[in-house]
Amino acid sequence: MFTLALASVCAASGLSACAQDSFYQTLRSNNASMTEVQPTWMGPLIQSDGRLGQSVRFSVSNADFGGTRTLNYGNGKGISMIVDRRFQIDLDPPSYFRNHSATAKDGFGNAGTQVKWRIKSGNADHGNYAVSAVLYHAFAPRVEQNLMLTSYYCPSIAAGKAFGRFAMLGTVGGLLPTGKIAQQGRAIEWNSTAQMHVSKYAWVDVEDNSIFFHAGPLDGKTQNMITPAAFYMIRRMEWKPQHASIVFATGIQIATSGYHFVNHNLITEMRLIY
Repeated sequence: MFTLALASVCAASGLSACAQDSFYQTLRSNNASMTEVQPTWMGPLIQSDGRLGQSVRFSVSNADFGGTRTLNYGNGKGISMIVDRRFQIDLDPPSYFRNHSATAKDGFGNAGTQVKWRIKSGNADHGNYAVSAVLYHAFAPRVEQNLMLTSYYCPSIAAGKAFGRFAMLGTVGGLLPTGKIAQQGRAIEWNSTAQMHVSKYAWVDVEDNSIFFHAGPLDGKTQNMITPAAFYMIRRMEWKPQHASIVFATGIQIATSGYHFVNHNLITEMRLIY
């Protein structure tokens, strides 16, 4: 199955080197090739990144949902693959929710896929910015799922601009369920991040994550979260862009709005960038 997936990626990318290089070598070169056309900031914990990239993300969150601690194994993250100079595809397996409550049931959330199209970007010598269109789709839930009642779409625009070691990133988009609007409503999501590259291997940032609810039981309400986070990269001494690296990250979402359905969400994550 994995070999077939790699073959599909290779064919979709249209790279001439596919006939000569191994699948691993072809995949390994994708991140390196993107350094020619986009910046090198660190992707935030919560919001989408305006750049294209290849990685596997293992994420766990531990949040307070109205007095109930809920562990989320997976946290909506998965595998990201570059399939073209303009396109990235993400495959996110269902997260597993462990609720420390006598009433809330444990279970799996929604599996999801995401397509990202790089509209325009430039590396440090050509503007140091990136703009992409993103479409996320979560499939219909399992019986014991803990998120939405139906499948849903999240279209958004992700953008960012770097100024030396400092970067400003942002996304704006919508949460659009495919049904049961009266029970779950719709929402507009707006995220912004201020990030600093503090040393060769470390980054810190602060995200502001806002959700504006429309229709449904939360009509007119707003939830706002502040998320301070830190990232540390481990890589070989003679590292090059085509080499793999590992990033360890942690952050906590803290509610700053009067209404919030989640608070003190501690997120820990490991990324394999390949």
